[in-house]
Amino acid sequence: MDPGRVIVVDRLTRRFGRFVAVNDVTFDVRRGEVFGFLGANGAGKSTTIRMLCGLLKPTAGKATIDGIDVGSDPEGVKRRIGYMSQRFSLYELLTVDQNIRFYSGLYGLTGQRLEARRRFALEMAGLAGREHELTKNLSGGWRQRLALGCALLHEPPIVFLDEPTGGVDPVSRRDFWRLIDDLSHGGTTVLVTTHYLDEAERCDRVAIIHAGRLAALGAIPELKATFRTRPILEIRSPNPVAAMEQLDGLPSVEKTSLFGTTVHAVLHEGQATPQDVQQALARGGVEVTALHVIQPSLEDVFLDVVDREHIPPPREARSGETSPAPKAKAGKVAS
Repeated sequence: MDPGRVIVVDRLTRRFGRFVAVNDVTFDVRRGEVFGFLGANGAGKSTTIRMLCGLLKPTAGKATIDGIDVGSDPEGVKRRIGYMSQRFSLYELLTVDQNIRFYSGLYGLTGQRLEARRRFALEMAGLAGREHELTKNLSGGWRQRLALGCALLHEPPIVFLDEPTGGVDPVSRRDFWRLIDDLSHGGTTVLVTTHYLDEAERCDRVAIIHAGRLAALGAIPELKATFRTRPILEIRSPNPVAAMEQLDGLPSVEKTSLFGTTVHAVLHEGQATPQDVQQALARGGVEVTALHVIQPSLEDVFLDVVDREHIPPPREARSGETSPAPKAKAGKVAS
């Protein structure tokens, strides 16, 4: 096995009865990489994470974590990783210090190493001096930092973060991602699931998962390269719905999407210029206040990938995930 690949996933599948939550997924993660798993709620991200952490046995396929097979030695995997679940994983009726000491005991830390790692967790979480405060009294951002500190107490080389910033404010999200960057720069491999597009942009590589399948994989520039020969127009109009309807009827337009009060139109390769499209809208009686070619966003990529897959999102999520997300708002992906 390539020593640079610390997570290797080969055709991993998980079924719950007749429902296929994860379907034939294959990818790898390199040492020190921040690898993003992007998808709507119910897409299969958490189920995949739980299999990789040894918490859920795969139905088919194989995965190795730092050379350890997750199917045959899940306990060995758990000793090599840190895991932070999407649900708050600490004990709210314990103090900050009690939570740290509890998890230190689970990891077998004693003596000087326990005290050194305890200080690390407090300082990393910014909670030095607040050791005796009940965890339930901390804000969401502080609790998430504490949860990350507890997941890192035993200095694991690989960390799994399952939607770690869900429900926290934007400032706390930014600070949390600074911690992730610090971990990566220190050589820790981080696999993080998210449905925030701005978070996915910060990853070295991103896998887009949809309806249990791996729909796309690559660095952000590689994913956006799908639009290299298919220009995207952004059209502003007092009546964007009418503009979209008119655009959908043009042979030169592959597809359209509504982005707030603007319309994005993807053109077929070499079939029309922006001026041609503007003239066609004018002939159809649609007023256009602005029309220009734009660089694709990650949201454009995500919607394009989902359209190409032609797979409806799962209607049920027996894997422990929630139902599909509503329409995208504030940088979230939607199904």
